[in-house]
Amino acid sequence: MFLMHVAFVVHLAQGADVESLFSDEMKKETQAVVMSLDDASKMGLGTSGIQVKAGQHVQIIIVAKRDAPWIHRTLEIGEGIAGFHMADVNIG
Repeated sequence: MFLMHVAFVVHLAQGADVESLFSDEMKKETQAVVMSLDDASKMGLGTSGIQVKAGQHVQIIIVAKRDAPWIHRTLEIGEGIAGFHMADVNIG
């Protein structure tokens, strides 16, 4: 059985920390998985097309589709976010 999830590709400005965007409650409620590009690649997620600009780093956040709006709103107002996009992914 495949479960529908959303992957957020988050481009962070230098020195920004994606973990600091989320409260402990949000992390617990959404069970968000935050990982580096290297970790995402090791898990088999296709990351080769992701461009990283100088001075930025990229984190991947995986959440259940039902929690995607909460994460989306948080990223929209988060400090240190240079940009992000999201894509549906199936995890089985």
